[in-house]
Amino acid sequence: MSSIGVNTWVWVSPLTDDDLARLAPLVAGWGFDVIELPVERPGDWNPDKAAAVLAEHGLAASVVLVMPPGRELVAASPETVRDTQDYLRHCVDVAVTVGSPVIAGPAYASVGRTWRLSPDERQAAYAELRANLRPVLDHAAGRGVQLAVEPLNRYETSLLNTVEQALDALPGDCHLALDVYHLNIEEKDPARAVRTAAGRIAHVQVCGTDRGTPGADRFDWPGFTTALRDTGYEGPLVIESFTAHNRAIATAASIWRPLAQSQDALAVDGLAYLRTL
Repeated sequence: MSSIGVNTWVWVSPLTDDDLARLAPLVAGWGFDVIELPVERPGDWNPDKAAAVLAEHGLAASVVLVMPPGRELVAASPETVRDTQDYLRHCVDVAVTVGSPVIAGPAYASVGRTWRLSPDERQAAYAELRANLRPVLDHAAGRGVQLAVEPLNRYETSLLNTVEQALDALPGDCHLALDVYHLNIEEKDPARAVRTAAGRIAHVQVCGTDRGTPGADRFDWPGFTTALRDTGYEGPLVIESFTAHNRAIATAASIWRPLAQSQDALAVDGLAYLRTL
């Protein structure tokens, strides 16, 4: 685990070509290895231009998918499912262009969508998810990209909250994206959950337990990173946090106050702490 990244959501949403041209030299200059690129809407930024900017500054890329209302793979109309599959295939193609080995995110239901499920209804939803992920997984495999599905906390979804649920729900060739923020809420023992996911982890996002700076909290970071090493995970640790200055993203992520002295400080101080691990 030698590489550390940062998501552009720390500063902006949605990402644009101009934003990336401004952020890439800063991120590289601070010593990050990876910059994470959200695909909120196809066309917000140009993948070919992004690839050139990242190459200029020696940065690797990771790509995250975004699930706003209207993107659904379960309990939705056939048209909605097809549109969501098309979007996810687009994310795969973007990943190929910018050189990301993974697309990561909650590729099952829109963030914030919750509904009660009996045990039988849950298993039926998982079966539907597996069926609707199959065309995306096949497209990703054909292009050399892994799909990493992210469990979210109970306030953001009722479908996949824990590693155990994700392993139950997902096809064997589908990987997991783990996020410290959600693990800290839902897992009784985050390090044990990491070890349970051994062999399936394709992406890891990190932040403080308040979504702020990694290390400026009481999370067991040494235990967590030791568990990751024990699983053989070799991908990056990517700082994912959000700015309170963008109304849409602040509302979506419940960011009601600044989480650090500045967004730059959140990234730089987080990087410094993660390097100590």
